[in-house]
Amino acid sequence: MFQGKTLSLVQIENGFVELNFDNQSGSVNKFNIETLGELREAIDILKAATDIKGLLLTSNKSVFVVGADITEFKEMFSASKEHFIEGAQHANGLFSAIEDMPFPTVAAINGFALGGGFEICLACDCRVISTKAAVGLPETNLGILPGWGGSVRLPRLAGMFAGIHWIASGEQQKPKMALTAGAVDAVVEPEELRAESLKMLAEMADGSREYKPRRVQKTSPIELSEAELQATAENFSAAIIGKVGNYFPAPLKAVELITSAAGLGRDEAIRLENEAFYEISRTPQARALVGLFLSDQYIVKLAKNRSRALADKFTPVQSPSVIGAGIMGGGIAYQNAIRGLPVVMKDINQDALDLGIKEASKLLGKRVSRGKMSEEKAAKILSAITPTLEDKALSQCDMVVEAVVELEAVKKQVLPVVESLVAESAFITSNTSTISINRLAESLERPQNFCGMHFFNPVHAMPLVEIIRGEKTSDECIAAVSAYALALGKKPIVVNDCPGFLVNRVLFALLSGLEIMLSEGADFQQIDKVMEAWGLPMGPAYLMDVVGIDTINHCYPVLTNGLPERFSKGDNWPTDIIFKANRLGQKNELGYYKYELNEKGKPAKLVDPDVVAMFESEFGPTKLFDQQEIEDRLMLPMAMEMIHCLEEGIVASPSEADMALIYGVGFPVFHGGICRWMDEQGLASIVERADKYTQLSELYRPTEKLRQMAANGESFYS
Repeated sequence: MFQGKTLSLVQIENGFVELNFDNQSGSVNKFNIETLGELREAIDILKAATDIKGLLLTSNKSVFVVGADITEFKEMFSASKEHFIEGAQHANGLFSAIEDMPFPTVAAINGFALGGGFEICLACDCRVISTKAAVGLPETNLGILPGWGGSVRLPRLAGMFAGIHWIASGEQQKPKMALTAGAVDAVVEPEELRAESLKMLAEMADGSREYKPRRVQKTSPIELSEAELQATAENFSAAIIGKVGNYFPAPLKAVELITSAAGLGRDEAIRLENEAFYEISRTPQARALVGLFLSDQYIVKLAKNRSRALADKFTPVQSPSVIGAGIMGGGIAYQNAIRGLPVVMKDINQDALDLGIKEASKLLGKRVSRGKMSEEKAAKILSAITPTLEDKALSQCDMVVEAVVELEAVKKQVLPVVESLVAESAFITSNTSTISINRLAESLERPQNFCGMHFFNPVHAMPLVEIIRGEKTSDECIAAVSAYALALGKKPIVVNDCPGFLVNRVLFALLSGLEIMLSEGADFQQIDKVMEAWGLPMGPAYLMDVVGIDTINHCYPVLTNGLPERFSKGDNWPTDIIFKANRLGQKNELGYYKYELNEKGKPAKLVDPDVVAMFESEFGPTKLFDQQEIEDRLMLPMAMEMIHCLEEGIVASPSEADMALIYGVGFPVFHGGICRWMDEQGLASIVERADKYTQLSELYRPTEKLRQMAANGESFYS
């Protein structure tokens, strides 16, 4: 009947027709312009036919349809309102046409049916789902809304509570949950999916199963009073604000939309959905979150392509090892084991090995206690970690992660020994956060097989791995380590060697901004509150306590010695004062704040008058600053330093720069990363605001290239 590049329409048994999604140019099905065009042709054929008794929707891929093609969002977001609404109405018209066919329809959901993929299933009369599949409307995670009828049909099928919860949370739903909610009609094993779907279609076709009342239900207003709708909206909105604040407008907009559309018929409700979708797509949060989704895909694709291009030069990691146990080494070993890689954990101290195993065991125990893993499986994973004091255990290792104490002399002593123990083809990495890869490579005979591999703490929770290329690091080494990072479930970003590498270099620019303000008498508590309200996961003073004041003091000289033109310190900076008072942060319960264990056994920060007194003695009376000034004086140094890193080629692109901060330090996703934040502010505004503070520090001085970009009206993401 029809054969396209993304779908086909064929006649099958009993007068039924099968609409099969099978994207010939990709590994998954998705709704892009081409697919929607072919769907239009298929629907025209279906509408013209007179002998069809039923329609079965299927997929030839391992997924059903993963949703809209997000790579096309940029064009959509830049469209006028007229063209935007027109596009949304086109897709909605196709889905409504399926819903209005003069014969029954069934969707056989064999894998992920997300976003538009689930919305087309909702347009069908019945849905049969495999036990291996999942459904959901994740659009709010991208800062947008369902745009093809999902906010209309789902609440009418599953009820207001499930409809709002699913859409506002953006969570995927497992088959049993979907069945309980009424969003699907049957759950079957994969091998039974087609037969059960055809059986259900036959029952509707012969009249033994009713389907027309379901159509009426999906196209009619929801019978709730205005008071009930208002109470529902208020309760959900309050819960959302309590969880994520006002940073993410999409979930709140979803609640408003669903409750406002509840009293309307299908077509009127869909028009309201189109309007709401357009409005939310114009928010900076939508641009940020969609941009981050694309950037995430970009960095993963870069890593995969890098590895594929040189796949004949190395073999995938089979026998990794971690040199240096303890908490960090144990965390890295755990990450290997849980990803199915048996790993050797080597140390010269039994106590360190015991601590490493304890750390891995603790992380596995948490998964068991939360019901995410059986005790048997946890024990099996733990057994994949081989703690050892013996050098010979390294002889068969093909990838080494050195994680000994952060002292250059120690690392230079350890690395050559490791090199002598492993095969010449093995790759060696250092989990250093500050020490020059070029200097460490001086101690090695095969520097081409050596690079930095900077994990962030805690290893299991932080997605980023900085892969640091030294001057003599080979492309093969970078490719192999990138592939290894992906195998560990991490997001690898390759940077060139420099003081502090990328993330710490940029982060310490922000911390320097804090130190300068505190030296002027600013209140670190106010600054923390303002920056947390801005979106940082924790204020900068609190962050230093969590990292450790001793660690911060250890890292500062790397920047001040390596980049003295911008990073400079006075004789008695605030953090120096804290450190000299033996206040090391959470590790000894005294830092900028003091700490006491709360009822959950976690350190809770408390105000310590002693710190306030120390600062007032050194810097004079505490004074408050304007919120905007606080934000600018901390964010602008970070922004300027990231621009230096881009211009120097430390990091290759704004996408990688932004994702490094998102995944490495928890930069707020709704700001989209430091480069996207600058774009939203406008580069001209950034330059103007930075110039106000250049007398305080060279960290605030815009580069000439940035000034040119601002003058030309350019942006990082054009």
